[in-house]
Amino acid sequence: MKKFLLVLLSSFFYLASFAQGNDTLPLIGLSRNATLHFISPEPISYADISTSALKGDLPLKNILRVKISGDSASRIINNADAGILTIVGETFIAQYRIYFLPIWESSGKPTIVDILPSHCRPIATAVGMPVADMKSHAMSLLKNRGFRPVAKEEKYGISASLLQVYTAGDYIFLDLGFSNSTNLPFDIDALSFSIDDKKITKATNVQSLAIEPAFRLYDRESFKKNFRNIYVFKKLTFPENKVFSISLKEKQVSGRNLVLNVPYKDILRADTF
Repeated sequence: MKKFLLVLLSSFFYLASFAQGNDTLPLIGLSRNATLHFISPEPISYADISTSALKGDLPLKNILRVKISGDSASRIINNADAGILTIVGETFIAQYRIYFLPIWESSGKPTIVDILPSHCRPIATAVGMPVADMKSHAMSLLKNRGFRPVAKEEKYGISASLLQVYTAGDYIFLDLGFSNSTNLPFDIDALSFSIDDKKITKATNVQSLAIEPAFRLYDRESFKKNFRNIYVFKKLTFPENKVFSISLKEKQVSGRNLVLNVPYKDILRADTF
């Protein structure tokens, strides 16, 4: 009993001095058989673990999973300093000091850590707009109803419509709607975007520039009747002899492929948030 109390008391003084020397970093305890999940308010761009005793990965864009390395479990000392964990998002950097929990404290300890604003220090990055802001703008567009489409194309019972065009900063938000009037579900093989020549003649070398969205609200592989989604692009300009092409292709060899061409003038008429 006396030995147990001495161990407990030394652990207490260790943590007390440990916390005083590192009072700016949150302390997170980790037991041998547990896994810590750090939940970020935005996608995690980078993570650093300062010790080989821990390992981590990103099962989702905004979740960092950390646990003890298998070959280190037998060498772990209770209350030992496991080093500093650094997590970098699009607009913040957060640091935590990890320590190994003693066996008698392992049960009942939380294994989910929310990255709070008080844990974060803002950083200046090259990211023009955080994903969280893009998502917020996109969700606000979905609430709009009862407008005439900016452009529309229909073929084989499938229609594609550009419902709204909005801008925010250096980004363009395209609200696209797709409809299927047939009884056959549409399995999406590819939805691609490009800038193409408006008129193509036999003597013309066809030029096509593929454009990748910086953000899409939903990932969808098929739809039965209706599908609406928001796609965000970095600011783009193109001459009058070009069009912005939206190409929808089906997986099956059915020929239900559709191309919606949007003139530059329709992009210029974009509303603002």
